Amino acid sequence: MELTKAGDYGFLGILYLAKHPDKKVVRLSEISENENIPEKFLAKIFQSYTRSGLVKSHRGAKGGFSMAKPADEITIKDILESVQGPMQLTRCMNDSESCVRKNYCPLRKMWGKAQDYVTALLDNKTLADIISS
Repeated sequence: MELTKAGDYGFLGILYLAKHPDKKVVRLSEISENENIPEKFLAKIFQSYTRSGLVKSHRGAKGGFSMAKPADEITIKDILESVQGPMQLTRCMNDSESCVRKNYCPLRKMWGKAQDYVTALLDNKTLADIISS
C-alpha cells in the first residue's frame, strides 16, 4: 500500500478541519492556503469525504466544509479508504479471482496476515488520536 498524493493531502486537509470547533464551517481556500495544497485538488478530495459522510459541504457566500462526525468516530482507515479505495497490500487480497495462483500461492497467507495487521492498526486509530499526539 502506498499513500498517494491525494491521501497525503487529504489527511492534511481533514486534520486542519478537525482542529476547528465542532460545526465550524471552514472555507476550502483557507485549508488550501494554510496547508499549501492546490485548491482544485483539495476540492476533489473533499468531495470524496462528503460522499463518505466524513465532512459536510455548505454552499453559499459563507460556504465551506465542517466535520460531519466527531474526530473520535473517524478512523484513519475511514479517511484513507474514502480517498484511495479499499485497503490492499496486493491486488489478489481483495480480488482473489484475478489470481491464478490463489489456491497454491506460498505468499498468500503471509500477505493476508500483513494486510489484516495494517487494516486493524488503521481501524483502531482515530482522527482524534492523531490530533492529540
